[in-house]
Amino acid sequence: METVRNILANKGGEVSSIGPDATVLDAARRMNEQKIGGLIVVEADHIIGMFTERDMLQRVVAEGREPASTAIRDVMTREVVCCDPATPIEDARNVMKNRRIRHLPVVDDEGHPQGMISIGDLNAFKLDGHEKTITYLREYIYGRG
Repeated sequence: METVRNILANKGGEVSSIGPDATVLDAARRMNEQKIGGLIVVEADHIIGMFTERDMLQRVVAEGREPASTAIRDVMTREVVCCDPATPIEDARNVMKNRRIRHLPVVDDEGHPQGMISIGDLNAFKLDGHEKTITYLREYIYGRG
């Protein structure tokens, strides 16, 4: 059974995070530099929130807040859904679909961040599996295996 661990092995376990006292402007710059859509908000090596593009639109832009003076702690999502590396990929996909979230932090048994997967990571992993199956079937059909 494929698990979140398989995605992290391909993607790497780099954890993109920010502290709660950083500004929205700091977060936006970091997200742009790393070409990502969300950051884990960490304090004392534990996840206390998430800050995503959606948070920026709904809680900063739409409310007319100033990014350079707004602290992440004031606009982050506090209820964070996480998974562990042993979570089956389909379970992670279902959680993301049912909760309507695009980013899912991966934590160890003590709740320390190990990485983050996105809906894009899940889709890419599934596509890669389909492409391998197609290649194997072509080789079987045309006798190149």
